[in-house]
Order: sequence, then structure tokens, then C-alpha cells
Amino acid sequence: MTAVRGSRDEARQLRRVALSGLLGTAVEFYDFLVYGTVAALVFGDLFFPAADPAAGTVAAFGTFAAGYVARPLGGIVFGHFGDRLGRKSMMLATMVLMGVGSFLIGLLPTYDAIGVWAPVLLVLLRVVQGIAIGGEWGGATLMVAEHAGGRPRGRWTSLTQLGAPLGTVLSTAVVTLVAALPDAEFRTWGWRVPFLLSLVLLFAGLYVRLKVTESPLFRAVKEERTTARLPLLDVVRRPRAVLLAACVGIGPFTAQSLLTSFMVSYAVGHGFTRTQVLTGVTLASCTALVVLPCAGALSDRFGRRPVVLAGAVLSAATAFPVFALVGSGRPGLLILALVLGHGVAQSTMYGPLGALLTEMFGTRVRYTGASLGYQTATLLGAGFSPLIAGSLLAAYGGSSTPVALLLAAGAAVTALTVWRVRETSRDRFAAQDPRPAPEEVH
Repeated sequence: MTAVRGSRDEARQLRRVALSGLLGTAVEFYDFLVYGTVAALVFGDLFFPAADPAAGTVAAFGTFAAGYVARPLGGIVFGHFGDRLGRKSMMLATMVLMGVGSFLIGLLPTYDAIGVWAPVLLVLLRVVQGIAIGGEWGGATLMVAEHAGGRPRGRWTSLTQLGAPLGTVLSTAVVTLVAALPDAEFRTWGWRVPFLLSLVLLFAGLYVRLKVTESPLFRAVKEERTTARLPLLDVVRRPRAVLLAACVGIGPFTAQSLLTSFMVSYAVGHGFTRTQVLTGVTLASCTALVVLPCAGALSDRFGRRPVVLAGAVLSAATAFPVFALVGSGRPGLLILALVLGHGVAQSTMYGPLGALLTEMFGTRVRYTGASLGYQTATLLGAGFSPLIAGSLLAAYGGSSTPVALLLAAGAAVTALTVWRVRETSRDRFAAQDPRPAPEEVH
């Protein structure tokens, strides 16, 4: 009877942790992605008015990239303390940092009010966002993975992965509502509303996260006094695992960035209204809410590698058709392009990623290792993609061919890398797990 009750308590706690991971990650991605959408719409004019329109867009996406540059730093900092002090406290800290940073962006004066200090403060707060989300994913995902025990980790961690499209749905829905305002009002105060709402979401997320318990595997490491003194040093001494983790993630994040934030600016430039584009992004993210858990469950049944590879091949194969559909100028084909490229292909790659990356590292360094691999992938795949794509469009007279090649190249990196990663779906977690080690990753 005691064993049954204990099993029920563990299952209940796992559901609570999974819900915490989903809601918390959704809030963090909402905050982070609101910036990308608003930057594509108005930040070029409001914070970089001295530049011509094309240069202003590039400058706005430059501050977008600044958040991604800060993400590996957040992964290192919060990973260190997450592996030393505990997962739960770091999850709470990242949420507070993100919520406050986003709220302050909503209060920022523009260039017309304070001059050059406006873009300086914008970049600073964007870096704060990057540091916060850099520590968020690792804590939320590995908490679910470590609470799962013998249950299917792919299915459970994919619930945390749902935070990205759910955050996209929330951010896009709010921006769509305020973007429907008259242009003058949107530029004056409407763009601030999504950032100011961050404070409400922050309190909701904290309420859920305060109710979860610490990871049982980390508690065991703590009780045995075997926590890593310098987790980062342990990871970089055997860098192959983190390098492979980073390269596997490049494809999903290149697709995510190009088919959400960059696509808003690109499609508006091809004659679509802001509302049409944001509606397409919302529908693609709703599709992802279905595909992601399916991909995670399939990775439990068939393995992480085959599912990620299938998504990468599909993403590469549809790169050129996606941009051709957008170039048609027809709203229905725009939606089809976003659903196919982002909702299906990108989500198939992304769904098993949480389980795969956490399984590549041992308990003592899992927060640091998985976070560093994941956030390096976001930097390389998503951080610079809109900036590179915008520059390619300018250099090639608006042709989408180089941008489609960029999307396909990211998917190819993932496809080639996944062959070098050992299948981990059948591995069991233990407190004293020695990974990463050279013989553990092929």
C-alpha cells in the first residue's frame, strides 16, 4: 500500500512539474518572442530613426540578436548554480528576471524622448531577457526529465517544449490585437501593452512554480555531497557532448527564427497586412501544439534520432516551397507555408530535443551541459538568422533564394549531426551518472 501511495504521489508531482515547466516556459517565451514581433513591426522607426528603413530593420534585429548572444551566458550562470544549489530556485530566479526585464521594455522612452540612450537601454534589457531565458529552458526541462523516473521522457519533456509555441500563440495574439489599432496609436502606446502584460504573467507563473518540489536526482546528489564544484569545467573537459548538442539544435532554431520573427517583416514587405501574417504565425503555432507531443511520444517508441532526422529532412525539403508560397501574395498560401515549415517540420525536429539533450549529460552537470548546448544552438541557429536573412535580402535585391538556402542549411547541420549522437531513449537516469564521457557519445 505504501509503495502504491508513493507511486501515486510521484505521478502527481510529475504532472505538477510538467505543468510548471509548460506554463513557466510559455511565459518566458511569450516575453522573449514579443520582442521579436514588435521589433519587426516598429522598433526600427522608434529606436533607430536616423537609419534608412532597411538599415533600421537590420538594427532592430541586431538588438534581437543581442538577446540570443546573452543566452549561453545565462545557461552557464544558472546552470552552475542549478547544478550546485538546486533546480527549483533557479527556475524561480529566471522567471522573475525575465518578467521584470520585459515590463521595463514596455516603459522605455523612445529615441525622440531621450536620444541615443533609448537604443542603449533597449539592448541592455534585451540582454537581461537573454540571460533569463538562457537559464530557463534547462531548469524546466531537466526537472521534468528527472522527475519522470522510468516513465517516457520524450512524451513528458515535450510538454515543456510546448512552451515555445504556446508562448508564440500568446505573444502573437496580443500583438495582433494591439496591431489592429490605428498606426499612430500603435506606435505611440499600443506596442507597449504586450510588454506591460508580462507582470501579470509573471505572478501567474510564480504561483505554479512555487508548488513544485526539487528534483529527486539532485536531492540525492546533494545528500551524498557529490555536487560538481565547477560544472562548466567538467563539461568543457569533454566538449564533444555539448558540441553535438549545439549542432543538433541549429536546424530547429534556424527554422523557428526565420519562420516567426523574420517572416513577419518579410511577408509584410510582400504586401501582406500585419494581421494576416500574425494570424498565420498563430495557426502555425497551434499546429505545433499538436505535433510537438506527437514527436516526443514517437521518439520514445522509435528513438530520438529517427524523429529528429525526419524533421530535419522535411525542413530542408520544404525550404524553397515555403518561401515560394509566401511570395505568391495569397493569404491562404502564406498560412500553408507557415503551418508546413514551422508547425510541422520545425516541430518534428524540436519535439524530442528536450529529452535528447538532457540524456546526453549526467546528473551532476546536466543543468550546465544541456543548457549550454541548447543555448549555443539558439545563438547559432536563431540569434543571427534574421540579421543574416535581412542582409541577404538587401544584397540580392529581395530574392528569397539565399534565405531559403539558409533555412535548408540549418536543417542539414541537424541531419548530419544527429548521425553522430548515440541513441539515448532507452537510458536510465541515476544520481551518480558519469556522462558526458567520450565513449558515451558516438
